[in-house]
Amino acid sequence: MSPRARGMAALAAVLLTVALVPPQASAAVADPIGLGNSEHALIRFRLPDEAALQRLVAEGADIAARPKTSADGAILADLVVDGAQLTALTDSGAVATQVIERESDGARRMTQSKMAAAGADTLQFLQAYWWTTNGHTFLQTQVATTATDDPDVEITVTWRTADGATGSYQLIRFEDSGEYQYHYALPQSLPGKPTQVTAASSLGGQTRAITPAVWPNATPPATPSGYQKDFVAAYMTPTDISARIKRLKRQYPALVDVINLPNKTQGYRRTAVAYLGDPATAAVVVDSVKFGDQGMNGVQVKTVDPGKANRPLSASYRDRVLTLNLATGATGQVISTTDDVAAFISAKYPQTFRAFVEDGSAGLVMPVTGPVRLDDGLMGTEVSKKPWTVQALRIGKVRDGSKIGVLAYSQEHAREWATPLVTLEFAERMLANYNTDPATKALMDSVDIFVIPTVNPDGANYTFNDYNFQRKNLVNHCTGASRDPKYRNSWGVDVNRNYTVGSYFDGYVGGSANCLSGTYSGTAELSEAESSNVIALAEAHPNIKFAMNVHSYGGYFMWPPGAYKADGRVTLPRPSIDESKFFLDSARRIVGAIAASRGTVTWPSYTGPVADVLYSAAGNSADELYYELGIDAWDFEIGNDIWNDQTQEWDGVGFQPPFDEAHAESQEYAGGLVELVRVAGEQPAP
Repeated sequence: MSPRARGMAALAAVLLTVALVPPQASAAVADPIGLGNSEHALIRFRLPDEAALQRLVAEGADIAARPKTSADGAILADLVVDGAQLTALTDSGAVATQVIERESDGARRMTQSKMAAAGADTLQFLQAYWWTTNGHTFLQTQVATTATDDPDVEITVTWRTADGATGSYQLIRFEDSGEYQYHYALPQSLPGKPTQVTAASSLGGQTRAITPAVWPNATPPATPSGYQKDFVAAYMTPTDISARIKRLKRQYPALVDVINLPNKTQGYRRTAVAYLGDPATAAVVVDSVKFGDQGMNGVQVKTVDPGKANRPLSASYRDRVLTLNLATGATGQVISTTDDVAAFISAKYPQTFRAFVEDGSAGLVMPVTGPVRLDDGLMGTEVSKKPWTVQALRIGKVRDGSKIGVLAYSQEHAREWATPLVTLEFAERMLANYNTDPATKALMDSVDIFVIPTVNPDGANYTFNDYNFQRKNLVNHCTGASRDPKYRNSWGVDVNRNYTVGSYFDGYVGGSANCLSGTYSGTAELSEAESSNVIALAEAHPNIKFAMNVHSYGGYFMWPPGAYKADGRVTLPRPSIDESKFFLDSARRIVGAIAASRGTVTWPSYTGPVADVLYSAAGNSADELYYELGIDAWDFEIGNDIWNDQTQEWDGVGFQPPFDEAHAESQEYAGGLVELVRVAGEQPAP
């Protein structure tokens, strides 16, 4: 999110959704939701109005998924908050309606898993689809009006089923970056298959009656008896994934190559830091130049009152102890300020230490402080601190570049624990069924498959060991007061905002120059090893013509363009008519394959270009692969909302659902990747 005011307003508009929540959503939560002051949780809130959302965006709130607008005008937003933020939001009128997941759930679930015109306007249906899942029938519609400049136009959809049952629901106007798009609603639960829908507006406009189409109207080929699947049994850390890659190479030497990607990551490490003094009164932050594991963890820093008058500020650094002798005045009183001490440390030991005044401590007399120990704060004691070599699996019978290539990659965002399960389950299915399923063998003989299970291993190690809502990598580009350790869970670069096409640096919406932002784009395009690795793999293998970026959560299936400029909502160039049809036709097949597992259906309104169905994501990898390298690039957001029979509402599942849910997501979306390979296999060789 851009720190500039205009960018903030634009992003707030992007985040405002088009979704209609059934009236039941306005019911108050029976029991109040509480958090400890230091506890974090992903919570769904009802915000009183758009202004409340805009304030949260401007304040840099961690908005985890696309907000939704209820029928009564309230905004439903999923936020990562701590106890103090929950209290502040509640006091300001927000209502917490669902705890999607708590910070404590991460470790517990990991353990468990291992275990208008005048008078009337013209209306047009843009979408009218129905489907059945788990015994429920749903209808979703989008309607556009010609009265685009009238924000008060109301549109109502009326439906009829084959047995004569009827009903209606209201749509919500959706504007994106100040531009009217359409009116829209969440999928509505119906008593049976709809045979007719109409739409009418408050201005008198009315559509002709149409018959909704079945969605996605595609099913994959049946798998044979004995088809092998279900290869994931627990959430997997980067270390687990590395071991799995090694095992697959040993188990299938004729079908697997392991590619070490060229750019090593920083590794699971940070600089060592300590407060010299008390942040509640007066303090200086002392930060090591080298990483903590490079001999700086445990270094001590202290201030000393020399006990004599007219002494200058001086220092010594011996035996891993930095001693600061504070300056004194004529009567022997300490006169060194926090500013003096911070500047002195940075100037005298520039190769060893950085120091800055903690917020609120500027100009105060530096306190005499006993020795404090610098520490990198990392809690994963068993995690290697060395730079990480990101690995890709290359699987197939012919791996010489003569066959069409498909790339599947996951966990650009660290907290998305279920995504590597999808790509690894997919890889294992292709390998395990090669000798027993003729259809799998035919695919493996004709397609060259590349899989990067974890693009961002450092961030993943941090999310498993330190802060489970970490989104970014571990590279800390912050300077000055932004390096205060109180911000440690906000450091890092959003890997999926660090690519070169439609980037923040080119003026597109959805990235940020603020190093503490969840969408911080880095110091420059491709400044990070993680993003550079994805592009290096694709450039080194020009036979790759298809790619799928696996994210979570929300249940989306998307393709370029993924970004636009705020003024006028000007997107990156649209695919041609033929390309757009290919994207949609392929999407129907892949969505159908996902649904074959447990009935999960990706909504038609969540299927389409990223910039249209989600938001503008400046500098994302799919745009880079498509526009720069000519690769048909898609994005999954696994973890579809689940229909709650009791509340008659859609519930979010989060980044780290209970493992049973994550396991189900891995099975259904691995099936989607298999269908992507079928699509690729039908194309001519490169």
